[in-house]
Amino acid sequence: MVKKPSKPKHIPHRTCVGCREVQPKRTLIRIVRGPNGVEVDLTGKKPGRGAYIHNQQSCWEYALKGSLAKALKVQLTAEEQEQLLAFAKSLPQ
Repeated sequence: MVKKPSKPKHIPHRTCVGCREVQPKRTLIRIVRGPNGVEVDLTGKKPGRGAYIHNQQSCWEYALKGSLAKALKVQLTAEEQEQLLAFAKSLPQ
C-alpha cells in the first residue's frame, strides 16, 4: 500500500487594518469589540468582532485614525482610544 503525502497544515491569514498587509494570524495582535467594549485580545479567543494589527507603532497609529473603528463597526470612545494608544506606545517602532 502506497502512503499518500500528507497535506501541509492550513495556516490562517489576516489583514492588518493599519497597513493592509496580509500575514499569518499568529503574527498579528487582535483587537475585539465585545460586551466590555473595545479591548486588546492577546489570547485571540475573546468573543466579539475582531480586527488585526501588526505589533508596530506605525500600523497602530494609522489604524487608530479610523480604519480600526470601521473594521470593528463601532465609534471608538476617547477612553478606548487612549487605552489602545497606551498599548501601542509599548510596541517597537
